[in-house]
Amino acid sequence: MGKVTERIKLTSLLDRTKSREVEAVIDTGATLLVLPQDLVEELGLTRIRDVRVRYANNSVEAKGVYGAVTLELKGRRGIFEALAGVPGSEPLVGQVVLKSLDLVVDPRSRTLTPNPLSPEIPMVEIL
Repeated sequence: MGKVTERIKLTSLLDRTKSREVEAVIDTGATLLVLPQDLVEELGLTRIRDVRVRYANNSVEAKGVYGAVTLELKGRRGIFEALAGVPGSEPLVGQVVLKSLDLVVDPRSRTLTPNPLSPEIPMVEIL
């Protein structure tokens, strides 16, 4: 499919003065929002819990989950937890964020757009 990147705005939920805009990879293979550890610290996010992470090479390790952060993307906003990644790594936006904000990746044009079925506001499915 190729790499899809977008500019996102991140703001600490507990301290709105701590905010950053960064380029992030839209990673449909990732589950959570992943932020580099140095950005997590800059935003002053609090460690909530630990999870086990499985990487593409099948290795597994424990990582911290931090929160909460407000994420703005394509005119849509939500509050999310973030997995701490390697300092200096690229931020990743995973499926939890994409589903919550009802955003879809067009693999042909390598773009991210609001769901055409709900272009004005996100639609949440409750089945």
